[in-house]
Amino acid sequence: MSWTYLIIAGVLEIVWAIGLKYTDGFSKLMPSVITIVAMIASVIFLALALKTIPVGTGYAVWTGIGAVGTAILGIVLFAEPATAARIGCIALIVAGIIGLKIVS
Repeated sequence: MSWTYLIIAGVLEIVWAIGLKYTDGFSKLMPSVITIVAMIASVIFLALALKTIPVGTGYAVWTGIGAVGTAILGIVLFAEPATAARIGCIALIVAGIIGLKIVS
């Protein structure tokens, strides 16, 4: 169950990271509320996951999921560059996440 919590925490990190773009500096109410709720929920699920997953592994996977998801959505939603180098770096993060899951 801890890995499920960690995945949920990572997805919520993506939600709040992308949500920050829509808050317009926290000047828009609904995007701000969604972003803040996602932040809180993300940390709660991370804390639940860390009951049994080592903190180094859990934190690295949490931030990795957030980084990969946010980078991909940045490309899709905001027309950020999708260069070969950028995609390669995203793939390296995914490989690291998979590696940490395998050895944990």
